[in-house]
Amino acid sequence: MRRIYTALLCWCLPLILGRLAWQAIRNPAYRDRWRERLGWYQTRPRLDSPIWVHAVSVGEVGAAAPLVKALRERYPFRDILITTTTPTGAATVVRQFGETVHHVYFPYDIPWAVGQFLRHFKPRMLLLIETELWPNVIHECAQRHTPIILVNGRMSERSARGYRYLGQLTRSMLGQLTRVAAQTTEDANRLHELGVDRSRLVVTGSLKFDVHLPASLFEEGAAIRRELGVNRPIWVAGSTREGEEIVLLRAFRLLRHQFPDALLVVAPRHPERFESVAELIRREGWRAVRRREAAPCEPETEVFLLDSMGELLRFYAAADVAFVGGSLFPLGGQNMLEPASLGVPVVTGPYLDNFLEISNKLTAVGALRIAANAPELATTLGDWLAHSEARDEAGHAGRQMVVHNRGATMSVLALLVDAGLQ
Repeated sequence: MRRIYTALLCWCLPLILGRLAWQAIRNPAYRDRWRERLGWYQTRPRLDSPIWVHAVSVGEVGAAAPLVKALRERYPFRDILITTTTPTGAATVVRQFGETVHHVYFPYDIPWAVGQFLRHFKPRMLLLIETELWPNVIHECAQRHTPIILVNGRMSERSARGYRYLGQLTRSMLGQLTRVAAQTTEDANRLHELGVDRSRLVVTGSLKFDVHLPASLFEEGAAIRRELGVNRPIWVAGSTREGEEIVLLRAFRLLRHQFPDALLVVAPRHPERFESVAELIRREGWRAVRRREAAPCEPETEVFLLDSMGELLRFYAAADVAFVGGSLFPLGGQNMLEPASLGVPVVTGPYLDNFLEISNKLTAVGALRIAANAPELATTLGDWLAHSEARDEAGHAGRQMVVHNRGATMSVLALLVDAGLQ
């Protein structure tokens, strides 16, 4: 079955490279170091059997951050190699860790590309973050007796249905994992049903709860608040995906009947969409300012487009209420713990397959509300903006929930030691 998968992948390689070229037109960063995706790393420094962490993009790099920092502290002389698939993920690695780790792009899951990667770097252990399951990567590592750990593992029912269709390929792949650190009991049960032996499964909770927020973040948020307007209601919509911005703008139009001085901050998840979102805002008739323009946000500004990377947390810290995107359509949701950890109440859409337990916990303490469309969004936001005491209580409850659920990092470290990390 893996051979059929490999043959299909090789047959599709020209299409994959064509898609990469198309992405490079929209986002020139995709041109950088593209040969690394084919396993060509001649210009990269050879490392001393690094710990290999694969985190596909921004969200996974953020999830891995507490563990990477803990590994650097516990194993200061070990090299750490982080691979990502997207340029935004690569930029996040640089922003989070600087030169304390090494980064290259993840090779396409083709045996010869994966083999070249492994021969070049000779990793001592592979940590796959969340659901980054690649049959040839896992097989080639297993053939070399390299321990493979699925960290912060999650498996939604929707994803599990897809893996079930692959039958033996899924069972063989999951059977080669050395250990699995699952986020929840439900994730662990689904992974077991798909082929992971119970003896290799541990429920550790989510690493996302362990993300450390520097104290300066609140000061930076206060400074941004002064730039945006101290006395006006501020709604920050973060990690928005295609199709969501028009819904948000319609909700905002309704909201401004109640709060005519409100400001909407929109932060698209993918930088290649900045221009199209800016055009949508202009077409809808809003008076807008873009972050990249460095123009002042005047009282008459209605929409602020956050078209820069790495600043969303600072803007969440300046918000009265946050919307977290990827949730108005079946996209699985994005990390709502970021605003919650800052004491900001959260609104999302109903599609939260990738964050079910986290969303349930936040909902249970009153820190998260779900709205499915523009009128519901406007009503929910209006209620929180109109009642500052209830809004503050919700934000405080969310922040306390995050604090009470920390500890996954230490559990994962213990698992790695048990799997042979020295």
